[in-house]
Amino acid sequence: MRIVIAGGHGQIALRLERLLAARGYEVAGIVRDPGQGDDLRQAGAEPVLCDLESASVEHVAGILQGADVAVFAAGAGPGSGIGRKDTVDRGAAVLFADAAERARVRRFLMVSSMGADSHHGGDEVFDAYLRAKGEADDHVRTRLGLEWTVLRPGSLIDDAGTGLVRLEARTGRGAVPRDDVAAVLAELVETPATAGLTLELVSGSTPVQVAVKDVAGN
Repeated sequence: MRIVIAGGHGQIALRLERLLAARGYEVAGIVRDPGQGDDLRQAGAEPVLCDLESASVEHVAGILQGADVAVFAAGAGPGSGIGRKDTVDRGAAVLFADAAERARVRRFLMVSSMGADSHHGGDEVFDAYLRAKGEADDHVRTRLGLEWTVLRPGSLIDDAGTGLVRLEARTGRGAVPRDDVAAVLAELVETPATAGLTLELVSGSTPVQVAVKDVAGN
């Protein structure tokens, strides 16, 4: 199985790449900075240079050609302004989903955010972020050619993962280690029965594998 991850040098993406490579999958991570390539190789992933803010759908579809799963884990980052929330968190996600559909990549995972809402009000940068993520999620869910799953983690923390989570359509507010977000994504890659679901994720008391099987109806 070949898996292509947008935002391949992100904190969640690097964790996910290690997990997927350890399971024997062929993993590629899209990055815009060639200096990040060694970090991806150490994680077991092939770095692919591409700037999703300026690339065409055709170019990204070429990168995705032959992939089995596409994962959007890119983000403008906490230090970015309102403009890049639109060009990365919304625009790059829309581009990546359209390219995946064009390349006939059926499985698509979207790393979103709890509270994402295209109608969210407010003028602060975080308000713009939640709107951008909501608009991206809305777009992905209209792509009839994709077997999509949208994952909306709560507040991300760097504590060591516990492997215990709460994964439901609505969990309520909470925090979750990035380790556990990556672990859930790795299970979602292998669980196409979660297609069509938008899921919230926080720390909890259910082992990751069990939590994913429960929402998949297994």
